[in-house]
Amino acid sequence: MCLWDEVLDWDATRIRLRAGNHRDPVHPLRARGRLPALALCEYGAQAMAVHGGLLASAQGGSAAAGVLVALREVVLAVDRIDDLPGLLEGEAELVAASAASQQYAFRLLHGGRVLASGRAAAMLRT
Repeated sequence: MCLWDEVLDWDATRIRLRAGNHRDPVHPLRARGRLPALALCEYGAQAMAVHGGLLASAQGGSAAAGVLVALREVVLAVDRIDDLPGLLEGEAELVAASAASQQYAFRLLHGGRVLASGRAAAMLRT
């Protein structure tokens, strides 16, 4: 499952992405006919993964597989996202990284409004 449609820009510490699949009636994270705002944490985690893949590719390698191990300071400004028109944008910023783990801060926006923010940590398989 890949939730992001497009990378808008990225550098060594940040990435910005865009997606419009939150309105899809067969979205894989839908439950009871709705897509809850909690799904935005998965969008944030996938932003981390895309950034890690781009970094590894730029260095001539491939990204290590990772497992999301923690979410912290998550703030959700809405209850659901499937009823939002237009596109979602995501931002992730690398906060800390080692060969064994990564930590990012993330924000998910719609029309310039922050829908969700938080931090996520992943353990990498080395």
